[in-house]
Amino acid sequence: SDVCSSDLISELKVQQEVLNVRLGTIMNVVAHLQQANKKEKRKTDDVRAIVNDMLRVFTTQDDKFAMGFSGDIGDGPTTAYDALPPKPWKAPTESLV
Repeated sequence: SDVCSSDLISELKVQQEVLNVRLGTIMNVVAHLQQANKKEKRKTDDVRAIVNDMLRVFTTQDDKFAMGFSGDIGDGPTTAYDALPPKPWKAPTESLV
């Protein structure tokens, strides 16, 4: 139980670091957009592309935010079950006692 909880804590710390890096990236993009918005002769296509990229991060599907890779390559979004169907469950043949 202690090993399992220490593994969980380690994994949560790693995820915290990843999320902090992502948040820093988003904050930098927002700062860049604010600076670009102050320019009088700004290139709206560049700003529009950045905003569209940002919207992909915050787009909700099924009332949930996208986390990581959305799987929208090829024929469109897929689930893990579509990409690799689970094997059917089989009852164990031997007793584990």
